[in-house]
Amino acid sequence: MKELKGICAASCTPFKEGGEEVDEDALKAHLDYLIEVGAHIILVCGGTGEFAYLRPEEKKRIVEVSAKHINGRTNLMVQASAINTVDAVDYAKHAEDAGANGLLVLPPYFEGPDADGVYYHYEKIADAVNIPIVAYNIPVHSGFDITPQFFKRLMKIDNVKYIKDSTGDFIRIRELIRVAGDKAKVFNGADPIAFEALIAGSIGCIWGAANAMPKECVQLYDLIMANNLVKAKELWERMLPANLFFWNHVYNSSVKAATNLSGRNVGECRKPVQPLKDSELVELKEALKPLGISEN
Repeated sequence: MKELKGICAASCTPFKEGGEEVDEDALKAHLDYLIEVGAHIILVCGGTGEFAYLRPEEKKRIVEVSAKHINGRTNLMVQASAINTVDAVDYAKHAEDAGANGLLVLPPYFEGPDADGVYYHYEKIADAVNIPIVAYNIPVHSGFDITPQFFKRLMKIDNVKYIKDSTGDFIRIRELIRVAGDKAKVFNGADPIAFEALIAGSIGCIWGAANAMPKECVQLYDLIMANNLVKAKELWERMLPANLFFWNHVYNSSVKAATNLSGRNVGECRKPVQPLKDSELVELKEALKPLGISEN
């Protein structure tokens, strides 16, 4: 299996005006920029890609368009989550057939199963594909917490080689790294602790903020991997205000607004998600100033 590591840019899904049609040209342009600045992996149809608001046919179309356009220039990860196992298997097989290098999979969400049911879900998806699976832990949204002990159980499934933890709990990251040992790897999924998580031993970040600041995200990773922690800390201090803003506001609206401000138009979120209020936009612009991002 292909090793996945580094900065995984969790790509926005650009929409045309009105939000009811995916803007494929804007998507391709955005993917090109993420590749140009060195993103090690691109994730499509993730949370930052508004997968919960995408229609099934749109998800598959985005995967197909993205895989063809990326064409091996970087690694492609696809979120293949669904409430029921049959649909998740279908998404997973489609992604693999399209050329994905890995899958991001949530536990079944909204009144989901117990731990045995979650294990069954991952096991059946793994049986259907030959590419690695990243278990996605974001219990505030999924309703199920993939604890270190449960991840240890999931690691018995051959394809489950990674976890993305978005709890924002640095202690949890340390616990997961310890449990994973040399059998699995941990991606950080919480923006405000990216610096600390990478130093602690996360092999990378699956990061929505990388839409707005992909160059800086890659630079941060490279500096830490080179053990140049002084320069990494200096860079992180410039990145942190925006990452804190994203984390403490409506996430997708914030990331899209910041990406638009950076000069790459990804549109607004699909309704009912609302754009930032004027007062929030003023606050975001202030948070982006240390990165040299201003309204274009």
